Amino acid sequence: MSPEAAREDVPRPAQPRRRFRRGASILPSLFTTGNLFLGFWAIVRTLHGQYAEAAPLIFWAILLDVLDGRIARMTGTTSEFGAELDSLADVVSFGVAPALLAYSWGFGALPRVGWLVAFLFVVCGALRLARFNVQKSSVDGRYFVGLPIPAAAAPVAALVNVSPAPVDEKAHAVLWLALLIVLSFLMVSTFRYTSFKKVDLRSRRSYVNVVGIALLLIVFNMHPEWCLLALATLFWLSGPLAYLWGLVFRRRAGPPPVVAPSEAP
Repeated sequence: MSPEAAREDVPRPAQPRRRFRRGASILPSLFTTGNLFLGFWAIVRTLHGQYAEAAPLIFWAILLDVLDGRIARMTGTTSEFGAELDSLADVVSFGVAPALLAYSWGFGALPRVGWLVAFLFVVCGALRLARFNVQKSSVDGRYFVGLPIPAAAAPVAALVNVSPAPVDEKAHAVLWLALLIVLSFLMVSTFRYTSFKKVDLRSRRSYVNVVGIALLLIVFNMHPEWCLLALATLFWLSGPLAYLWGLVFRRRAGPPPVVAPSEAP
């Protein structure tokens, strides 16, 4: 057999599959770019004092942030470039945008302390992302270590979405200040939060679960602002509450029994 004929008999890689993977690798980056665009748009709306328009943009950015990671895992197109781009977009959309929104909306009565706390939120968010990038290959994928930065931005956007009128009273501004400080330190804490990455949406569910999801959608459609606030609050509280629950459970269980060493013959 001639060398030319031998080369013709060698199977060639499927070109459509290669083109699909190249095209699929762009999809997560497109969602990440959309996330960054919405975060920047929220900043612009905040600078114009349009808080009712800025807060929902942060929620849409959170949705795109969730989708880009899931699409990258489904298509097998995860990469270091995508992870770094996602982190940079998150700093803007879930660090700078909610911090500026929190300062402009809630710290009118405390301007000097307010901008420092807003900056603390940005710094803790950046540290949280840096730690996640370093530890993502050595931690349990079922949990996040520390409050994720999108989950820290969600309560800020939810509160502004429920009450877009700026805070004028000093007492309310102090409460807002305390909440932002708590969210900042939760991001750099070691509390564990469920990541929901292992949830299989393709698995079969019982009819009771389907009915429950339908009822939740009905309630969400009736009161979306309050539902978003409730979900955001429950999630950031879940880490400290789970930690306290673990402490109480371990105390009730008591120390393990002491086994006396056997006597030598």
